[in-house]
Amino acid sequence: MTETPGITGHWDIDPSHSRLGFSTRHAMVSRVRGAFNDVSGSADIADDLADSKAEVIIQTASVDTRTKGRDEHLRSADFFDVETYPEIRFVSSAIDEVDEGSYIVTGELTIRDMTKTVSVPLELIGVDTDPFGNLRAGLEGSRRIDRKDWGVTWNTKLDSGGVLVSDKITLEFELSLIKNAAEAAPADSSETAVEAPAPSTEATSAPEAGSAAPQTTAPVTNAPENSADAPVQETPEAPEAPDAPKPEAAESAPAPEAPQPVPEAPESVTPTPAADETETAPPAPKAPESAASVAPKAESAGSEFPPPPPVKPAEPSADKPADKAPETKKSDDQSSGSAFGKIFGLR
Repeated sequence: MTETPGITGHWDIDPSHSRLGFSTRHAMVSRVRGAFNDVSGSADIADDLADSKAEVIIQTASVDTRTKGRDEHLRSADFFDVETYPEIRFVSSAIDEVDEGSYIVTGELTIRDMTKTVSVPLELIGVDTDPFGNLRAGLEGSRRIDRKDWGVTWNTKLDSGGVLVSDKITLEFELSLIKNAAEAAPADSSETAVEAPAPSTEATSAPEAGSAAPQTTAPVTNAPENSADAPVQETPEAPEAPDAPKPEAAESAPAPEAPQPVPEAPESVTPTPAADETETAPPAPKAPESAASVAPKAESAGSEFPPPPPVKPAEPSADKPADKAPETKKSDDQSSGSAFGKIFGLR
């Protein structure tokens, strides 16, 4: 058995591809077959078969003979008495190789709490890997026993002198075992464990790149602060700025260049209120807003006082108006100043 490659190791019975059944004569003329659908077990095969062992556990309530009435009778106290004895158990005591691929497994078979020694011949059908990567081994064998040796004695006599159920039961084994994959390659798991830390170091470098990303976004947060400073809503201070030329600089220049009109304020405006306004509203962005708000007022002042041009020619000297006409053309600020004079009652 050990000469077969890969046969050593731990094997588990695959119940979906195995059959543990029995057959017997009924009414002395026919054969009835049945099986147990709930079967589990394992085998540990060592290099020395003397150190090998196997175990099989059968749930008696899973008996199936394809007839409901007969199955209920087999589960009753006349046969297996499943309520009192729910399991049939086989534990090996020796595994011998009698020929190439032929073995005899000897062990203790327990039925209804009665244990007897039984030797089961098994034939190794083959070892192969299925499409899912499972290494499988197939075993088949049979053994005839007398059910009365385990206290299963129920029967009915026939008129011919025979019995309804034969005392001789043939046990049938068709087993498919799967080798434990964990034992197949223990070295691979250690290699993977060593490789595990390698990606962890890469994972630590990843957060460093991630931490750099928020640093680039840090200046972005300053932008909304400038935008918040620009729209500072202090409209009541706007009317205090009488500067007409400031809106032009504010309209032509972007928000960050707003501080430039602050020093120009004293040049374009002669009255003292401009200096007071700069003192009362130190932030640069406020000046363009107040100037923007004053801009429409200056234009409206010019539109509200068209009469000043006709008032000037009404002066007694005819030669001087010609000289004063270019003066009005030179600076519109004076007209705007006269307008402010009219506003303040200095007319």
